[in-house]
Amino acid sequence: MQFQPMYEGGELYLPEIEFNMTPGQPVGIITDLKRKQLVMNQLAEHAGFYLFRVQQGEYMRLTVEELITFLIDVSERKEHAASLMEYFALKEERKVKIKDLSPSKRVYVTLLRVFFAYQPALVLEEPYFYLEEQDRRQFKRILDDLSGDKQILILTSNLEDALISCDVIYRLNESGFHPLDIRDSEEDKQDVHKQDEPNITLQKISTKRNDKVILFNPPEIDFIESVEGSILVHVGGENYDCALTLTELEQRLLNFGFFRCHRSYIVNLQKVREIITWTKNSYSLRLNTSQDAVVPLSRSKLQELKALLKI
Repeated sequence: MQFQPMYEGGELYLPEIEFNMTPGQPVGIITDLKRKQLVMNQLAEHAGFYLFRVQQGEYMRLTVEELITFLIDVSERKEHAASLMEYFALKEERKVKIKDLSPSKRVYVTLLRVFFAYQPALVLEEPYFYLEEQDRRQFKRILDDLSGDKQILILTSNLEDALISCDVIYRLNESGFHPLDIRDSEEDKQDVHKQDEPNITLQKISTKRNDKVILFNPPEIDFIESVEGSILVHVGGENYDCALTLTELEQRLLNFGFFRCHRSYIVNLQKVREIITWTKNSYSLRLNTSQDAVVPLSRSKLQELKALLKI
Protein backbone atom coordinates (compact mmCIF):
# COMPACT_ATOMS: atom_id res chain seq x y z
CA MET A 1 0.00 0.00 0.00
CA GLN A 2 1.33 3.43 -0.96
CA PHE A 3 0.39 7.01 -0.11
CA GLN A 4 1.66 10.09 -1.88
CA PRO A 5 2.96 13.05 0.18
CA MET A 6 0.49 15.86 0.78
CA TYR A 7 1.21 19.45 1.82
CA GLU A 8 -1.03 22.16 3.21
CA GLY A 9 0.16 25.74 3.62
CA GLY A 10 3.69 24.60 2.84
CA GLU A 11 3.59 22.07 5.70
CA LEU A 12 3.98 18.35 5.11
CA TYR A 13 0.92 16.65 6.61
CA LEU A 14 1.19 13.26 4.96
CA PRO A 15 4.65 11.89 4.11
CA GLU A 16 5.23 9.31 1.40
CA ILE A 17 4.17 6.02 2.95
CA GLU A 18 4.56 2.42 1.87
CA PHE A 19 3.76 -0.76 3.80
CA ASN A 20 2.44 -4.25 3.15
CA MET A 21 -0.99 -5.64 3.95
CA THR A 22 -1.99 -9.30 3.93
CA PRO A 23 -5.19 -11.18 4.90
CA GLY A 24 -5.13 -12.37 8.49
CA GLN A 25 -2.89 -9.53 9.68
CA PRO A 26 -4.89 -6.33 10.29
CA VAL A 27 -2.87 -3.11 10.22
CA GLY A 28 -3.59 -0.07 12.37
CA ILE A 29 -2.57 3.57 11.90
CA ILE A 30 -2.84 5.89 14.90
CA THR A 31 -3.15 9.49 13.79
CA ASP A 32 -5.10 12.73 14.18
CA LEU A 33 -8.31 13.78 12.44
CA LYS A 34 -6.60 15.84 9.72
CA ARG A 35 -4.17 13.13 8.63
CA LYS A 36 -6.84 10.47 8.93
CA GLN A 37 -9.01 12.30 6.41
CA LEU A 38 -6.08 12.77 4.03
CA VAL A 39 -5.46 9.01 4.10
CA MET A 40 -9.15 8.25 3.56
CA ASN A 41 -9.33 10.68 0.64
CA GLN A 42 -6.44 8.97 -1.14
CA LEU A 43 -7.93 5.52 -0.54
CA ALA A 44 -11.32 6.65 -1.89
CA GLU A 45 -9.72 6.95 -5.31
CA HIS A 46 -8.92 3.22 -5.45
CA ALA A 47 -11.57 0.70 -6.47
CA GLY A 48 -9.97 -2.10 -4.45
CA PHE A 49 -10.80 -0.57 -1.07
CA TYR A 50 -14.11 -0.48 0.79
CA LEU A 51 -14.24 2.48 3.19
CA PHE A 52 -16.09 2.24 6.51
CA ARG A 53 -16.57 5.76 7.91
CA VAL A 54 -17.36 6.54 11.53
CA GLN A 55 -20.53 8.49 10.64
CA GLN A 56 -21.44 6.66 7.47
CA GLY A 57 -25.02 7.17 6.28
CA GLU A 58 -27.32 4.17 5.96
CA TYR A 59 -30.80 3.39 4.66
CA MET A 60 -32.43 5.06 7.64
CA ARG A 61 -36.03 4.20 6.76
CA LEU A 62 -35.43 0.48 6.45
CA THR A 63 -35.66 -1.91 9.36
CA VAL A 64 -32.66 -4.08 10.20
CA GLU A 65 -34.33 -7.12 8.65
CA GLU A 66 -35.25 -5.20 5.50
CA LEU A 67 -31.67 -3.95 5.09
CA ILE A 68 -30.19 -7.42 5.49
CA THR A 69 -32.65 -8.87 2.99
CA PHE A 70 -31.80 -6.08 0.56
CA LEU A 71 -28.06 -6.66 0.91
CA ILE A 72 -28.49 -10.41 0.35
CA ASP A 73 -30.52 -9.75 -2.81
CA VAL A 74 -28.15 -7.20 -4.40
CA SER A 75 -25.01 -9.15 -3.55
CA GLU A 76 -26.49 -12.52 -4.58
CA ARG A 77 -24.77 -14.05 -1.56
CA LYS A 78 -26.11 -17.32 -0.19
CA GLU A 79 -26.76 -16.03 3.32
CA HIS A 80 -29.75 -16.34 5.63
CA ALA A 81 -31.13 -13.18 7.20
CA ALA A 82 -31.88 -14.89 10.53
CA SER A 83 -28.33 -16.23 10.96
CA LEU A 84 -26.83 -12.86 10.05
CA MET A 85 -28.98 -11.05 12.62
CA GLU A 86 -27.77 -13.53 15.23
CA TYR A 87 -24.15 -13.18 14.15
CA PHE A 88 -24.25 -9.37 14.20
CA ALA A 89 -26.08 -9.20 17.54
CA LEU A 90 -29.10 -7.54 15.88
CA LYS A 91 -31.76 -10.20 16.47
CA GLU A 92 -33.72 -8.13 19.00
CA GLU A 93 -33.61 -5.11 16.67
CA ARG A 94 -34.83 -6.94 13.56
CA LYS A 95 -38.02 -4.83 13.27
CA VAL A 96 -36.38 -1.54 14.35
CA LYS A 97 -35.70 1.11 11.72
CA ILE A 98 -32.05 2.05 11.25
CA LYS A 99 -32.74 5.67 12.26
CA ASP A 100 -34.07 4.48 15.64
CA LEU A 101 -31.11 2.28 16.56
CA SER A 102 -28.65 3.21 19.31
CA PRO A 103 -25.27 4.52 18.10
CA SER A 104 -23.66 1.21 19.11
CA LYS A 105 -26.13 -0.93 17.14
CA ARG A 106 -25.89 1.39 14.16
CA VAL A 107 -22.16 0.58 14.01
CA TYR A 108 -23.09 -3.10 13.64
CA VAL A 109 -25.38 -2.18 10.76
CA THR A 110 -22.50 -0.37 9.06
CA LEU A 111 -20.35 -3.45 9.60
CA LEU A 112 -23.01 -5.43 7.75
CA ARG A 113 -22.17 -3.35 4.69
CA VAL A 114 -18.51 -4.21 5.22
CA PHE A 115 -19.43 -7.92 5.43
CA PHE A 116 -21.07 -7.75 2.01
CA ALA A 117 -18.31 -5.67 0.39
CA TYR A 118 -16.70 -7.35 -2.62
CA GLN A 119 -13.43 -5.40 -2.42
CA PRO A 120 -10.37 -7.34 -1.18
CA ALA A 121 -9.30 -4.57 1.24
CA LEU A 122 -11.36 -2.96 4.02
CA VAL A 123 -10.50 0.43 5.53
CA LEU A 124 -12.23 1.15 8.83
CA GLU A 125 -12.28 4.62 10.36
CA GLU A 126 -12.70 4.56 14.18
CA PRO A 127 -14.64 1.26 14.15
CA TYR A 128 -14.84 1.08 17.97
CA PHE A 129 -15.78 4.73 18.50
CA TYR A 130 -19.40 4.26 19.64
CA LEU A 131 -19.05 0.81 21.20
CA GLU A 132 -19.25 -0.16 24.85
CA GLU A 133 -16.94 -2.79 26.37
CA GLN A 134 -19.13 -5.85 25.66
CA ASP A 135 -19.94 -4.63 22.15
CA ARG A 136 -16.24 -4.18 21.47
CA ARG A 137 -15.60 -7.86 22.17
CA GLN A 138 -18.38 -8.97 19.81
CA PHE A 139 -17.20 -6.49 17.19
CA LYS A 140 -13.62 -7.80 17.47
CA ARG A 141 -14.80 -11.37 16.86
CA ILE A 142 -16.52 -10.28 13.66
CA LEU A 143 -13.44 -8.37 12.47
CA ASP A 144 -11.26 -11.39 13.23
CA ASP A 145 -13.50 -13.51 11.01
CA LEU A 146 -13.41 -10.92 8.21
CA SER A 147 -9.63 -10.63 8.37
CA GLY A 148 -9.27 -14.26 7.34
CA ASP A 149 -10.17 -13.37 3.74
CA LYS A 150 -9.72 -9.60 3.62
CA GLN A 151 -6.92 -7.12 4.07
CA ILE A 152 -7.94 -4.78 6.90
CA LEU A 153 -6.63 -1.30 7.70
CA ILE A 154 -7.91 0.49 10.83
CA LEU A 155 -7.49 4.26 11.15
CA THR A 156 -7.91 5.59 14.67
CA SER A 157 -6.70 8.20 17.13
CA ASN A 158 -6.87 5.69 19.99
CA LEU A 159 -4.07 3.20 20.72
CA GLU A 160 -6.44 0.90 22.60
CA ASP A 161 -8.69 0.55 19.55
CA ALA A 162 -5.69 -0.43 17.43
CA LEU A 163 -4.40 -2.90 20.05
CA ILE A 164 -7.75 -4.71 20.12
CA SER A 165 -7.59 -5.97 16.53
CA CYS A 166 -4.30 -5.09 14.86
CA ASP A 167 -1.17 -7.21 14.52
CA VAL A 168 0.86 -4.31 13.11
CA ILE A 169 0.48 -0.70 14.27
CA TYR A 170 1.99 2.52 12.92
CA ARG A 171 1.92 6.05 14.32
CA LEU A 172 1.45 8.91 11.86
CA ASN A 173 2.07 12.41 13.23
CA GLU A 174 4.21 15.50 12.71
CA SER A 175 7.32 13.35 13.29
CA GLY A 176 6.50 11.10 10.34
CA PHE A 177 5.30 7.51 9.94
CA HIS A 178 6.73 5.00 12.44
CA PRO A 179 5.94 1.39 13.41
CA LEU A 180 5.16 0.63 17.06
CA ASP A 181 6.68 -2.46 18.64
CA ILE A 182 3.63 -4.27 20.06
CA ARG A 183 4.76 -7.84 19.38
CA ASP A 184 4.80 -10.30 22.23
CA SER A 185 7.70 -12.75 22.25
CA GLU A 186 10.01 -14.90 24.31
CA GLU A 187 12.26 -11.86 24.74
CA ASP A 188 9.72 -10.51 27.21
CA LYS A 189 10.27 -13.44 29.55
CA GLN A 190 12.98 -11.77 31.58
CA ASP A 191 13.88 -12.56 35.18
CA VAL A 192 11.46 -11.07 37.67
CA HIS A 193 12.98 -8.04 39.36
CA LYS A 194 12.97 -8.36 43.12
CA GLN A 195 11.46 -5.22 44.56
CA ASP A 196 13.84 -3.67 47.06
CA GLU A 197 12.61 -2.23 50.28
CA PRO A 198 11.30 1.31 49.64
CA ASN A 199 14.03 3.92 49.77
CA ILE A 200 13.79 7.66 49.80
CA THR A 201 15.30 8.53 46.45
CA LEU A 202 15.63 11.87 44.76
CA GLN A 203 15.45 11.40 41.02
CA LYS A 204 14.72 13.62 38.04
CA ILE A 205 14.15 12.33 34.53
CA SER A 206 15.78 14.58 31.95
CA THR A 207 14.04 15.08 28.60
CA LYS A 208 14.32 17.44 25.63
CA ARG A 209 11.77 19.30 23.56
CA ASN A 210 12.42 22.11 21.09
CA ASP A 211 16.04 22.39 22.28
CA LYS A 212 14.89 22.84 25.88
CA VAL A 213 15.90 20.48 28.68
CA ILE A 214 12.82 19.58 30.74
CA LEU A 215 13.06 17.72 34.05
CA PHE A 216 10.22 15.59 35.38
CA ASN A 217 9.59 14.08 38.79
CA PRO A 218 8.81 10.36 38.38
CA PRO A 219 5.20 10.64 39.70
CA GLU A 220 4.45 13.08 36.87
CA ILE A 221 5.23 10.47 34.20
CA ASP A 222 2.37 8.38 32.79
CA PHE A 223 4.36 5.89 30.72
CA ILE A 224 7.48 5.57 28.59
CA GLU A 225 7.76 3.91 25.19
CA SER A 226 10.41 3.01 22.66
CA VAL A 227 9.65 3.90 19.02
CA GLU A 228 12.27 2.91 16.42
CA GLY A 229 15.11 3.39 18.90
CA SER A 230 13.80 6.71 20.25
CA ILE A 231 12.61 6.91 23.84
CA LEU A 232 9.46 8.97 24.45
CA VAL A 233 8.38 10.01 27.95
CA HIS A 234 4.61 10.63 28.11
CA VAL A 235 3.36 13.25 30.55
CA GLY A 236 -0.18 14.65 30.54
CA GLY A 237 -0.89 13.72 26.93
CA GLU A 238 2.41 15.14 25.62
CA ASN A 239 5.61 13.25 24.80
CA TYR A 240 9.23 14.25 25.30
CA ASP A 241 12.49 12.79 23.96
CA CYS A 242 14.83 11.10 26.42
CA ALA A 243 18.47 10.12 25.87
CA LEU A 244 18.36 7.19 28.32
CA THR A 245 17.51 3.63 27.28
CA LEU A 246 14.45 1.79 28.55
CA THR A 247 16.69 -0.45 30.64
CA GLU A 248 18.38 2.56 32.25
CA LEU A 249 15.01 4.18 32.94
CA GLU A 250 13.64 0.92 34.34
CA GLN A 251 16.47 0.81 36.89
CA ARG A 252 16.14 4.48 37.80
CA LEU A 253 12.40 4.25 38.30
CA LEU A 254 12.26 0.89 40.08
CA ASN A 255 11.65 2.43 43.52
CA PHE A 256 8.99 4.80 42.20
CA GLY A 257 6.40 2.17 41.30
CA PHE A 258 7.19 1.80 37.58
CA PHE A 259 6.87 -1.55 35.78
CA ARG A 260 8.29 -2.89 32.50
CA CYS A 261 4.97 -4.15 31.13
CA HIS A 262 6.30 -4.83 27.63
CA ARG A 263 9.73 -4.80 26.05
CA SER A 264 8.89 -1.41 24.53
CA TYR A 265 6.91 0.10 27.42
CA ILE A 266 7.38 1.14 31.05
CA VAL A 267 4.26 2.19 32.93
CA ASN A 268 3.66 4.14 36.14
CA LEU A 269 1.63 1.65 38.18
CA GLN A 270 0.09 4.48 40.19
CA LYS A 271 -1.65 5.55 36.97
CA VAL A 272 -3.01 2.07 36.04
CA ARG A 273 -6.80 1.89 36.38
CA GLU A 274 -7.66 -1.36 34.59
CA ILE A 275 -6.14 -4.57 33.24
CA ILE A 276 -7.97 -5.44 30.01
CA THR A 277 -8.11 -8.99 28.65
CA TRP A 278 -9.06 -9.12 24.96
CA THR A 279 -8.06 -12.73 24.29
CA LYS A 280 -6.04 -15.31 26.20
CA ASN A 281 -2.90 -13.86 24.59
CA SER A 282 -3.87 -10.20 24.30
CA TYR A 283 -3.79 -7.75 27.20
CA SER A 284 -3.49 -4.02 27.75
CA LEU A 285 -3.43 -1.53 30.62
CA ARG A 286 -5.74 1.46 30.76
CA LEU A 287 -4.30 4.43 32.62
CA ASN A 288 -6.17 6.93 34.74
CA THR A 289 -4.80 10.02 33.01
CA SER A 290 -6.28 13.09 31.37
CA GLN A 291 -5.90 11.39 27.97
CA ASP A 292 -7.21 7.98 29.13
CA ALA A 293 -4.09 6.33 27.68
CA VAL A 294 -3.68 2.59 26.99
CA VAL A 295 -0.44 0.58 26.75
CA PRO A 296 0.15 -3.07 25.81
CA LEU A 297 0.85 -5.72 28.46
CA SER A 298 2.90 -8.77 27.48
CA ARG A 299 1.28 -12.08 28.38
CA SER A 300 4.56 -13.15 30.04
CA LYS A 301 4.34 -10.09 32.33
CA LEU A 302 0.74 -10.63 33.44
CA GLN A 303 1.44 -12.93 36.39
CA GLU A 304 4.37 -10.79 37.52
CA LEU A 305 2.13 -7.74 37.51
CA LYS A 306 -0.61 -9.53 39.43
CA ALA A 307 1.91 -10.63 42.06
CA LEU A 308 3.27 -7.12 42.32
CA LEU A 309 -0.23 -5.67 42.77
CA LYS A 310 -1.25 -8.56 45.05
CA ILE A 311 -4.31 -9.48 42.97
